[in-house]
Order: sequence, then structure tokens, then C-alpha cells
Amino acid sequence: MGEPISASIGLDEPGPATIAVDVNFETFFHDESETLYRRLCLITGNRAESEEIMQDAFLKLWERWDRAGSIDDPVAYLFRIALNGSRMRARRAMRASRRLLPLLGGEADPFEHVEAREDLRLLLRGIPDRQRTALVLTEIFGYTSEQAGEIMHVRAGTVRMLASQGRAALRGKERDEDA
Repeated sequence: MGEPISASIGLDEPGPATIAVDVNFETFFHDESETLYRRLCLITGNRAESEEIMQDAFLKLWERWDRAGSIDDPVAYLFRIALNGSRMRARRAMRASRRLLPLLGGEADPFEHVEAREDLRLLLRGIPDRQRTALVLTEIFGYTSEQAGEIMHVRAGTVRMLASQGRAALRGKERDEDA
């Protein structure tokens, strides 16, 4: 952990010139943590989040510190780790908000579900009973093909075949309606 490496110090200074010095991880952390924290505060706008991202970035760099001697610019590498961590957090937050927003959104059209249900009922009525049963059991109620086979008194392979045929029939009906 205390092996010296060549690091670039002075990124805040203008121009591409940097001073190369040998540092261990503790020195590197002491020299770069405040600068990284300030940069992350500017990016995220949140001090607590910036601190967490900074700590995660330093932890990931520390885990690779034995190979850090091969890194041309450890400061830039650390900043890239922090930016990637910030982006991953933002993506996770976006995914979570997309799942949550429909729950928080205004009241949906109450007739939309009725219309969709009626459309599905009409589509399903147009395929053979066994195919419809296999599709309803596996796709709507979520039974496995083995469980659906027990309910229908057929083999699991038969359920899969019937459901596949039913899906194909429904796709054919959709194409006919679109034409």
C-alpha cells in the first residue's frame, strides 16, 4: 500500500505542465482529496453525494494501487473513476424515478384499462381454447409451463408449444388488423 509511484501534482495550475513526484497512497489521498471533493461538488451540487463519490473513487484506486505505477496520470485516472461513479449514481436515480413516477403521477384514465382489457379479451377469443388457456396461464397468471401443464393435464412441452402457437396466432391477427 505504501509503494511510491509517479504522480502528477498541480492540476489546478494553468497549462499542461505538471510536477512528477514519488508518493504513497496516503500522501496522494492527502494531496488530492480536497481538490476532487470541490470538483465533485461543482458537478453534483450536493456535498454529501460528492463526499460519497470521492470516497468510492479513492477506494477503487486504493484497490488498484499496486498497479498504479503503470498509470500515466493518477490524478486524471482518479477523476475519471469519480465521474464514472457519479454517472452510475445518476443513471440509478433516473431508473428509480421512472419506476416511481407512474405511482406518483396523476390519476390515469380509468377507461384506458377497460379498453385494453376488452382489446385483449377480443384478441384471445379469436384463438383456439387450448392456446388461449396456455397463454393466459403462462403469460397473464405467470405459471411455469410445468405448473400450467398440471392444470391443463398435459406435458410442459405441450404448454410451451400451445403458448407459442397462440402468440403466433395473435401476431397474425395484429398484422391483419393493421393492414
